[in-house]
Amino acid sequence: MLGQIETGKSAPTIGLLWKIATALDVPFANLLAAHASSGTAVLRREEAKLLSSSDGRFTSRALFPFDSERRVEFYELRLAANHREDAEAHAPGTRENLVVVRGAVEIATAHMPPVILAEGDAIVFEADVAHSYRNLGSIEAVLYLVMTYVESIG
Repeated sequence: MLGQIETGKSAPTIGLLWKIATALDVPFANLLAAHASSGTAVLRREEAKLLSSSDGRFTSRALFPFDSERRVEFYELRLAANHREDAEAHAPGTRENLVVVRGAVEIATAHMPPVILAEGDAIVFEADVAHSYRNLGSIEAVLYLVMTYVESIG
């Protein structure tokens, strides 16, 4: 599969990129890093790097430039109606802060019972264990995710 990605015959899925990042012990954003810049950065929706699950029912759009080391990353997540997306454990000490912008979702981890969130609700949890996001509704759910790493990325 990596050979197909290298030759441009296949695009990596979010799941595959997470596995590669975990295997290399690097933050996910480091796999998408671009050239460094300074000052103001405008991130146009139509120019965003959009990553999706293999079935396209889960997408992640970075809301920060991939141009330098950082301890915090900001994403927009979209879950198709009635879809569940499983995420692998992130680096030790990683925390996720989610806010539901549209829809109702269930968040579950190995450390806590499932929590149901409605529009406007937020949650912070330890994301260094496997976890899942499940859309409970018949419309696409939209969430904003702030991921915080313990140490500097690098």
